[in-house]
Amino acid sequence: MKKQDNNMTRRDFIKTSGAGLAGAAILASPLGPLAGKALAATPPGLAVEKGATLNVLRWSVFVGGDKDLWEANCRKWEKLTGCKVVNEYISWEDVRPKAAMSAAVGAGPDLVSGWHDDPWLYPDKLLDVTDVAEYLGAKYGGWEAACIKYGMKDGRWIAIPMGAPGQQIVYRKSWANEAGYSEFPTTTDEFIKCCQKLKSMGHPVGFALGHAVGDGNNFAYTWLWSYGASTVDAEGNPAIDSAETRNALAGMKELYGAMIPGCASWLDSHNNKAFLAEQIAATNNGISIYYALKKDPKLAAIMEDTYHAELPVGPIGKPTQLHLFNQAFIFKHTAVPNAAKHFLMFMLEQEQAEPWMDAMSGYVTPGLKAYRKLPVWTRDPKHTAYRDCVKNMLWNGYPGPIGPGSAAVMAEYVVVDMFANYCTRGMSADKAIGRAEKAIARAYRR
Repeated sequence: MKKQDNNMTRRDFIKTSGAGLAGAAILASPLGPLAGKALAATPPGLAVEKGATLNVLRWSVFVGGDKDLWEANCRKWEKLTGCKVVNEYISWEDVRPKAAMSAAVGAGPDLVSGWHDDPWLYPDKLLDVTDVAEYLGAKYGGWEAACIKYGMKDGRWIAIPMGAPGQQIVYRKSWANEAGYSEFPTTTDEFIKCCQKLKSMGHPVGFALGHAVGDGNNFAYTWLWSYGASTVDAEGNPAIDSAETRNALAGMKELYGAMIPGCASWLDSHNNKAFLAEQIAATNNGISIYYALKKDPKLAAIMEDTYHAELPVGPIGKPTQLHLFNQAFIFKHTAVPNAAKHFLMFMLEQEQAEPWMDAMSGYVTPGLKAYRKLPVWTRDPKHTAYRDCVKNMLWNGYPGPIGPGSAAVMAEYVVVDMFANYCTRGMSADKAIGRAEKAIARAYRR
């Protein structure tokens, strides 16, 4: 039989290329009319390097089902290709510096499952994955707008969006009912009033104003944008000094009055612990709190009373959400580029993606539009609030450019500190904004 250049047989090539995967996925697809569109999506012909070992750097999971199914899907890929996957799990705060070091030295993992604008910090070090991104988009209804913003640079895809471990409002329904609300309010004005009422009844709320990588940044940016404010304008010039920012500060200070003491020093785990201990009535978090409650029979009563609502919409009148955004990218230094690209394509095919999302109860909201129709979002109505996280998401440098400036502003907690300085440290609005403005200007000059 005729051999391919990489010593694979033609049958091996068909088996491990996108063509082999696409047919099976189409036949099994429950996505209705989108399955017909999928027939027009031609997978890239990726001849996986024979006997490849793929080294993947990934963040440690918050939901056990995530890792279980990720690993199970890796074993499926290994069986399909005859290759091997080695996953290295590290704390998600450590992924960025380790990936940056690999980019600098040209060695290390082949593929990184990283965050936000990481790929924009060293785009020239990354493999072009346009063929995989366009195929997946064509097959599964297209990519959400934030995915295109994050994943594509100068007309080429430098990363494959894996999705967002989304955050919404996690709250105790019975306590909200006692406060006079059948559901948690979804506008900032009513949200503040509800939280104040809960506090007066002995049920304070809690939102991180400390250096919480996910919880702090996500809530602070969402709140800032909801008032029409932003760190920079569309060209990347500092825009934080505005009437809209002052309104956002005033609203946050009202909300802070309804919070449990200590939120100014909260890190990412503090609100989880406070909610599980019944110390707070509401917080922002992923579905991981609900997942943890479901796993512990002793907490069944709290689980039954735990509901989710979308992050509040402010005076701007539309969702302005920020969520942790996970995208995978491949370094040019890899010796197995086809294997790396094929692996990402395989992992986001419905046959693998749907069980993965089911196992983690929708903890990671996908960026492919068709996946918002999967049963996981309605099988348990408490999942539904997380379905549109990526659809409603803005990028962390909104409305400005993505790059080192936006990355630095977030990494240095400029927005979180601005709110904390005003709400908890006695700093005037002018001084808090002025300090933030200097930090933003410095970051965008880099």
